[in-house]
Amino acid sequence: MKRRITYKSTGVNIEVGNRFVELIRPLVRKTFRPEVITDIGGFGGLFSFDPRKYKNPVLVSSTDGVGTKLKVAFMTGKHDTVGIDMVAMCVNDIVVQGAEPLFLLDYLATGKLSLEVSTQIIKGVVQGCRAAGCALVGGETAEMPSFYQEGEYDLAGFAVGAMERNEVIDGSSTKAGDQLIGIGSSGLHSNGYSMARKVLFECLRLKPKSKVQGLSRSVGEELLIPTRIYVKPILNLIKDFHIHGIAHITGGGITDNLPRVIPKGCKAVIDTYTWPVHPIFRVIQEAGNVSEEEMLRTFNNGIGMILAVPAREVEKVISRLKSLREKAYPIGEIVRAKRGEKAIQYE
Repeated sequence: MKRRITYKSTGVNIEVGNRFVELIRPLVRKTFRPEVITDIGGFGGLFSFDPRKYKNPVLVSSTDGVGTKLKVAFMTGKHDTVGIDMVAMCVNDIVVQGAEPLFLLDYLATGKLSLEVSTQIIKGVVQGCRAAGCALVGGETAEMPSFYQEGEYDLAGFAVGAMERNEVIDGSSTKAGDQLIGIGSSGLHSNGYSMARKVLFECLRLKPKSKVQGLSRSVGEELLIPTRIYVKPILNLIKDFHIHGIAHITGGGITDNLPRVIPKGCKAVIDTYTWPVHPIFRVIQEAGNVSEEEMLRTFNNGIGMILAVPAREVEKVISRLKSLREKAYPIGEIVRAKRGEKAIQYE
């Protein structure tokens, strides 16, 4: 008699997947906005977009993942914050264009579905969505035996936002004389982890629970600080101030991200001594003998967002950000550039 093969015998347990959906259903419902007209578990999430709220609506979409920060979650066994990171990476990219994030879908793939671990991940996703004011309308949980190593998974998100067409913030109105305001980051956020892990876990041979002079937390705790979600403060600002450009400082650091909102014929002059750099960045730089130039194009170095605003509004914008419990610093300005000059000049 030939051995009977079932899907479960190959490593995919449909019953566990169904149980997972039931476990997270009450969590996900906490993110629902009035426009959500379906529950999770269907073939697609339904969102009743009302174009009457806009004169000329534009939809803005973004997708992103958490990257190798997940490796730190695997090492520490702490999985309740990476969901926040995933949401942050998606919604921050939407709000910098002036759009309000409306809804998000998640994609979780693993070799073998663990109800405990997966539920912790979704708790983080829910927390992130609530912080951003967007609904988690559905997603996909894929059990893929032999594709991922034991205990590992991947996590990605897909978000959609909306805005008025004539209110798109794309840097086209940025001009010489505009001042640059940096909004503080919470730490590494979700970028540069391949270098961070190389330096900390290979060069220094540290463990996740290791303590390092200058850090108030263990290495693992420091690396898992969630990415800051800037949606609500940015939406608050654009209602009352003229924000000409916003750059989300992610992979590529200030060096590669700020030029996206700098028009031709201009450059940004950045004073790198105008904001405090988190100790973790100094630890990585010194231990890995990393140049300042490499740091500025790999990490956020303490600045998660940069705004280009008219000089006359700088003080008021900074004051508003501080009232919203954000750390904000005047870090530079936009000036005329000579032919052949780089888009950013560090001082």
